[in-house]
Amino acid sequence: MAGPPRPAQPRPVWFEAAADGTIQLFTPSDSVKLRRPRRDPRASIVVAAPPGERERRVSVTGQTTVEAEGARDLAERLAARYWDLDERADDLAAMVADELIRIVRHPERVRRFAF
Repeated sequence: MAGPPRPAQPRPVWFEAAADGTIQLFTPSDSVKLRRPRRDPRASIVVAAPPGERERRVSVTGQTTVEAEGARDLAERLAARYWDLDERADDLAAMVADELIRIVRHPERVRRFAF
């Protein structure tokens, strides 16, 4: 018998909206972030405009898969987007030295809001 729904566990994450329509994240293979999608693949992600910008957001819900391949390449692409790699090359090297796992969100419902 299934228990009650578990509350959401919001966390800031780096993400990539892939050409195939999925949303991809990565995490170390020993991360507690992997417990939930392995137990219950339903998930959501919410992206909101930063403070000071006009209010807008996107909410995406759907199933999640956990993939062993592609996490290192994803981490390198995202690091180049979020960091100045001239200053953070050592941080990136340390990050990808860990065994990484790719988390793929498969959107089933997308909601947009702008005000």
